Amino acid sequence: MELTPAQQDMVSSSTKDEILPVFKVGQRVRLTKTIRNDGTYPYANNGDILVDHGAEGYVRKIGDFLQSIRVYEVNFFEDGFIFGCREAELEAVDLDAEEEVDEVAEELKWLKEHRAKRAAEKKAKEEAKKEE
Repeated sequence: MELTPAQQDMVSSSTKDEILPVFKVGQRVRLTKTIRNDGTYPYANNGDILVDHGAEGYVRKIGDFLQSIRVYEVNFFEDGFIFGCREAELEAVDLDAEEEVDEVAEELKWLKEHRAKRAAEKKAKEEAKKEE
């Protein structure tokens, strides 16, 4: 059976995605395809548009479906929805160098500063006790 071009666009391969995730948690992404209800979203009819292509959101989690298909949980703030998306359905939103933040590095920096501050406070208390 030969597929029409419209049907070919609807078919997606179930091959293994890239070994490492293409997107990171917290990264801003944009939809390349419209998300329609496939019956898994109970508050809309089958085939209804849930999120239009071009909508932007942030990756919340990364998971696997059937141990071979990577699914990104994306929070679309403007639409108020959280949906699972495949890598092929997303593209990274290029941010200016000033806007791009490495959240892990920022968190580690905060932890180191916080621990150093706590250690200094503890040392100051111990020295104050010794002087008494």
